[in-house]
Amino acid sequence: MEHFQLVLKQCPVGHPDRATALTNLAWACLEGYIQNDLQDIDTTTSLFRDALALRPQHHPDHPLSLYNLAVALSWRHSKKSTAADICEAAQLYHELLPLFVLELCPLGHPLRPRTLNELARAVEARFNQHGSIYDLDTSIQLGREAVSLCPEGHAHRDAYLNNLAFSLLSRFEHQGNTNDLDEAIPLHEEALHLCLVGHKSRECSLDNLGGALVYRFNKRSDIGDITRAISLYHEALTLCPPGHPGRTITLHNLAHALTKRYDKSQASEDLNEAIDLYRESLVLKGLDHPLRHVTLFNLSSVLCSRFTQAQKNEDVEEAITLCQESSAALSSLHPDRYFSYMWLQEAYLSRYRILHDPADLSLAVENFRLASRHSTQGFPKRIIMALNWTVAAEQHGHGSALEAYSTFFELLDGHLATRSSTVSRREAAAAFDDIRSLPVDAASCAIRNDNLRHAVELAEQGRGQQWSLASRLRTPVEDLESTNPTLAHNYLELSKLVSSAAQSSATITDRAAADLAEMEYRRLTRQWEAAVAEIRDLSAFSRFLLPPLYTDIQAAARQGPVIIFIASQYSCSAIIVPTSGDPHHVPLPSVTLADLTNLKDRFARAIRHASTLGPKVPRNDLIVLLRTVWDEIMLPIINVLRHDLKLQYCRIWLCPTAAFTSIPLHAAHPFRTNLDGSREQCLEDLYICSYTPTLSALVRSRQMMKKRVTPSFATIGQGQPGAGKGKALLAVDSELELVHKLVPATAKYTTISGDAATRAGALEALQQNTWVHLACHGKQDPKQPYNSHFIMGDEDLTLLDIMERDIPHAEFAFLSACHTAVVDEETPDEVIHLAAGLQFSGFKSVIGTLWQVDDSVAQHVVKAFYENMFKDLKDGGVMDCTKAAWALNRATHAVKMKVPLEQRMVFVHIGV
Repeated sequence: MEHFQLVLKQCPVGHPDRATALTNLAWACLEGYIQNDLQDIDTTTSLFRDALALRPQHHPDHPLSLYNLAVALSWRHSKKSTAADICEAAQLYHELLPLFVLELCPLGHPLRPRTLNELARAVEARFNQHGSIYDLDTSIQLGREAVSLCPEGHAHRDAYLNNLAFSLLSRFEHQGNTNDLDEAIPLHEEALHLCLVGHKSRECSLDNLGGALVYRFNKRSDIGDITRAISLYHEALTLCPPGHPGRTITLHNLAHALTKRYDKSQASEDLNEAIDLYRESLVLKGLDHPLRHVTLFNLSSVLCSRFTQAQKNEDVEEAITLCQESSAALSSLHPDRYFSYMWLQEAYLSRYRILHDPADLSLAVENFRLASRHSTQGFPKRIIMALNWTVAAEQHGHGSALEAYSTFFELLDGHLATRSSTVSRREAAAAFDDIRSLPVDAASCAIRNDNLRHAVELAEQGRGQQWSLASRLRTPVEDLESTNPTLAHNYLELSKLVSSAAQSSATITDRAAADLAEMEYRRLTRQWEAAVAEIRDLSAFSRFLLPPLYTDIQAAARQGPVIIFIASQYSCSAIIVPTSGDPHHVPLPSVTLADLTNLKDRFARAIRHASTLGPKVPRNDLIVLLRTVWDEIMLPIINVLRHDLKLQYCRIWLCPTAAFTSIPLHAAHPFRTNLDGSREQCLEDLYICSYTPTLSALVRSRQMMKKRVTPSFATIGQGQPGAGKGKALLAVDSELELVHKLVPATAKYTTISGDAATRAGALEALQQNTWVHLACHGKQDPKQPYNSHFIMGDEDLTLLDIMERDIPHAEFAFLSACHTAVVDEETPDEVIHLAAGLQFSGFKSVIGTLWQVDDSVAQHVVKAFYENMFKDLKDGGVMDCTKAAWALNRATHAVKMKVPLEQRMVFVHIGV
């Protein structure tokens, strides 16, 4: 062991023999553990993990490293009986098996296509039994190779095409990625083209294509897809006369398609025909048919639909009996139990809506619970089930609503974590309808249940999920390093590998290559999750990376209260998180969600109108709106701050949700005079306002403030955006000169402008400097917010570019550009904008903009800001980014006579 340890020291990170050195040392340690000469198995396991991380999927020694880690985990289980170890070891052996089977039929062997196909079917069967997405990935990979080895004219090409398409559709069901659906349909169409009239497999191919079209109809609601599917099924039924073994399957599929068309068109003839077809299929199946349960719960579902339409009690009674029979026929872990649960809850809920028996509602909720937690089904189905559960619980006032919301967030978090890139995570979240309001609805539910701490936790858990997923790979681990350096090192190394895999997969366009990259990402993620589980086994780290509790979140209010604005369909209110103690609830009884939406639209119109007015013309529309924000939103909150919490002029942080994110809360103003003739104070007279995307973001920024380095300041300016990218910004160069004059001489200073202000140059400046001032055009992309960007001399500097950089020593950024703090309308509670991206990457304090900036007028604000920011430094003070909110507050007061209202309001502070 000592000699192998010396060898490892000679093979630092990046050395070509490091994986071998790690493996040799690990085997020596394992031998000592097996012989009871050594007690430390955790270090041994971590060494094998590190070696595996250096030997990715296509490395020649990848199988060997899989085997080594499996052996170590098995030995640790034999001594410690940790269930997670033996489960992971079993999964590693499962990964190894296909690799050895295929060695018997190498490339060029005549049986290789058949072996690939059979192995793909076997692996998919195991997926159907256990629900592991890794099996489905493997099945698709094997199926692709099988198809590639069977050119046109090959006798089995149609079968291999169908099998690959089945696997793709199965993965689409589990993950909801429409690329899989779009690839599967042409495969089924080609297979049908190969099965001409008279071909023995034609009815199967008609059925298969019909099924794929039903999937696409469910996703895109194109009536042409379901009509074509029904036509294909009718043709298949003519090829399956009474007595044909395939007739029962086709009857079932046709009934299912007719039901789907009924859901869209509400044509009762479709519903009645579907019931007749299901009944015939059920008779043909007999009591011992392996798929009888599927027809039972599908017949139950259409009877439920007819009960809802015609309200005949016998329909719903029969529906419940059929569902119960289907459940009784299945083992507890059978994937199809999900559907039994789903249709049972539908039947009970339907009967409750008519008869109002509380027992039916309780039974419906129990089946919601069972279906959403049935792990053999994919995340999309279970997420929709949890979403429907929240709706039903809220609608009928059931006490399980909070549990339903928590289940939803947990499932969505798991679903997003399977996606390798930032963009694909947003697409996955946006694919679910009506989930935008879930975070605030959950918080509103907790408020109505008098549980304010839980309201804060739910609001935080449901908001900024994509930020929190990405930030997990950058979690500071100083405490863990002092407690268990081996676990800390393993976690950090795997975090880097997962992050790298995510970035590389985002750039791949070839479908098969993208699949391999996704598989590698998920493999590394599984290792990363195992490392996290090991950390959580330590008592002091039991909540490592879990959603924060109120006591954790409250750290955000260390320097002043944080005010969370809840905009829900059920109620609008605010929660004040104080420095210590319980949160305070501030009802906003005169504000509804519709009011906020209207207010948001009126602000947008007023700001556009103000931009056409001369600088001295009163902004009457804006004044009326800001007075509304003061009277109806901010004044009740200020009363609590001043009278209950006894807080006078101090820092406060605003954390808006949903419709509140598009309203300039910081600019609330009464625009009234007191009886003595003095002007009534506005919000910015009373408090120094900052924003925060989430409370966790503020906590994280504060934690990173501990690591401060010698300040360096960079100004980046691009006033010539190029053809078609906006008008020239004539004041950029003078703005950069102005900033240069105001920055303390003690700071190392760099200016990047003109031809040097490229995408690469700007990125380098962001990474190498602690303070940055950026003056250029900024563009918010409303459809794809990660493409929001700063316009440079060559390529755009996107939000995604910024997020992919980790800049832990960065402190302050002033974004003197348009639209840098505008939220994404599709997912407003993700707070995806340029200013938040800079904060995520490491900048603790950021000045951003809510709408278009006039670059010539903005100079007055910039000058006043930096004069206030650095005015005490002549006496040898230190540049302090935590003064930014105060400096912006002072600057907007100072320029009131020079800068129009909408151009003073446009600048906001985010962070510490």
